[in-house]
Amino acid sequence: MRRLARRTLRRLKLSSAELSIALVDDAEIRRLNRIYRRLDRATDVLAFGQAGAEMLMRQRLPKDPPLLLGDVVVSVETARRRAGKPADALDREMARVLIHGILHLCGYDHHASGDRIRMHAQESALRKER
Repeated sequence: MRRLARRTLRRLKLSSAELSIALVDDAEIRRLNRIYRRLDRATDVLAFGQAGAEMLMRQRLPKDPPLLLGDVVVSVETARRRAGKPADALDREMARVLIHGILHLCGYDHHASGDRIRMHAQESALRKER
């Protein structure tokens, strides 16, 4: 996960940026989802951006290293359930949700159709480069 995060940040031209990754169970991610999003259910990934980081990303302002992007929280249980049976499926799913979370920290979103298409294209490109 650490290596993938570094590679992803490098490909996004953010090699000096920092983030934290927390691997949790469904109970913990559900608790966080309930507190911060008012959704009482488990999810695969949550991203909590550092104040100001998203604005810097959108405006492409010069950044003094290190830029603290925020936190990516991944539910290993949800990833395992969604991954299915093949031995390497969990690795692929964990990579997918980590990249997804990092993109959220960089200001990507998927609520509107155009944003969803843009985010999915970037996510796919980053996964292929893995």
